[in-house]
Amino acid sequence: MNLYVGNLDYSVKEAQLEAMFAEYGEVSSVKIITDKMTGRSKGFGFVEMPNDHEAQDAIANLDQKQIKERAISVSEARPPEQRERKPFRPSNRDGGGNDRFKRRF
Repeated sequence: MNLYVGNLDYSVKEAQLEAMFAEYGEVSSVKIITDKMTGRSKGFGFVEMPNDHEAQDAIANLDQKQIKERAISVSEARPPEQRERKPFRPSNRDGGGNDRFKRRF
């Protein structure tokens, strides 16, 4: 079962999260989501536990638990939503619109 862990303090590391969940059962993987540009934690992550009963036990015991002065939220992760990709439209910031690509004589 894949679990969502939210409201994490930015200083929490994956090893700390793994140790916290390992108290309730086997942990397959841990991933704290980070900003691509800065590498800084975004304050949430995912923990995968192969045994559903152990995962439910972790949810029951860790949801709203205070970690570094923050009440974390733990729940079953939902599948990512498919976002509609909008077609690319060049901006008109330079005032020229598409004219900037045309030769001017």
